[in-house]
Amino acid sequence: MGAGQKIGHAAYQGPSVLKEIVYGLTLGLAAGGLWKIHHWKVQKQRKEFYRLLDEGVISVVREDE
Repeated sequence: MGAGQKIGHAAYQGPSVLKEIVYGLTLGLAAGGLWKIHHWKVQKQRKEFYRLLDEGVISVVREDE
């Protein structure tokens, strides 16, 4: 055996299924979390709008000039 035959070569084994699942779950949970935060923000704005509408502070009817 020559010296060149003793050197091991890193063989490409293809994608790791477990890594792909972990990456997918991580990205999915991150995107879902951001979407949920956005939803909470919109819900808070909507509740505030209807609260002000019920109190009579704002109106959706345009006043005549």
